[in-house]
Amino acid sequence: MDTRQLQAFCAVVEKKSFSQAAEKLGVTQPAVSLQVRALEQRLGQTLLDRSGRRVEPTEAGKRLYRSAQRMLSLEQQLFEDVAEEEGGLHGTLSIGASTGPGAHLVPLLLCEFQRAHPDLHVALSISDTQSVIDRVAERDLELGVVGALRRHRSLEFQPLVRDEIVLAVPPSHRAAGGSLTVEELQEETLIVMQEGAGVRQVVEEELRRAGLRLRGVEPKLELGLQESIKSAVGAGFGVSFISRTAIEGELAAGTLAAARVEGVEPVRQIYLVRGRGRAATRAAEEFVSFAKERLG
Repeated sequence: MDTRQLQAFCAVVEKKSFSQAAEKLGVTQPAVSLQVRALEQRLGQTLLDRSGRRVEPTEAGKRLYRSAQRMLSLEQQLFEDVAEEEGGLHGTLSIGASTGPGAHLVPLLLCEFQRAHPDLHVALSISDTQSVIDRVAERDLELGVVGALRRHRSLEFQPLVRDEIVLAVPPSHRAAGGSLTVEELQEETLIVMQEGAGVRQVVEEELRRAGLRLRGVEPKLELGLQESIKSAVGAGFGVSFISRTAIEGELAAGTLAAARVEGVEPVRQIYLVRGRGRAATRAAEEFVSFAKERLG
């Protein structure tokens, strides 16, 4: 089986577009079309439905895609194993992280890991939880580290470490280092992250557990992800629930302070995300072992 044909086919399935598949593979669109057409002719099956706005796999295409993923992963692992020198890691380790663990936890782990393996290139991308999960599912990333669990049949989630969520307040706030009641929280300007952020999901679930709803405490500002929120809180425009890991630097510098809300104790699990049934590279396996050891 020509693996170039399988690569082209899988890229079209994942991107739902011949042009985007070509861009991902770094080739021309006619080259991708030729490879897929040759594969269909060889198998005597129509693998892709091209009639709609997006390209979708047929039933035969779905069956082939599952097997092709395993074959391509094994091929990648084979070449890496052959190319690597004894004891050394080479190539690229592509990891995505959501904004909480991606602000402090994951970068420091990756820097320490890369220092121990100087021939390895590490690429970390930061986005919201759902985007990281989608990119791991699409195989743009080998691993993901996220702060919320999302059910996905092609992915597996492994607990990595627990992370406390606190109420970030300005250093001069009356509750800095202390606590607020829910009634007092309702009087504050509450800033929230955008939909899809792991912290927001965990806080909403914790408020529901306490018999409340996020809209019950009237969030007045939705400012995207945590960097903009940290800036707004530090400038005195409101308060926000946020990962303690994400504000360790600000807490140490005194530009932000942490508070708690009585009866609300949000703690989240940080998860490692990887493709179900995907053969992991040696670099990925060693990083996972390294991270679990460092995080206890």
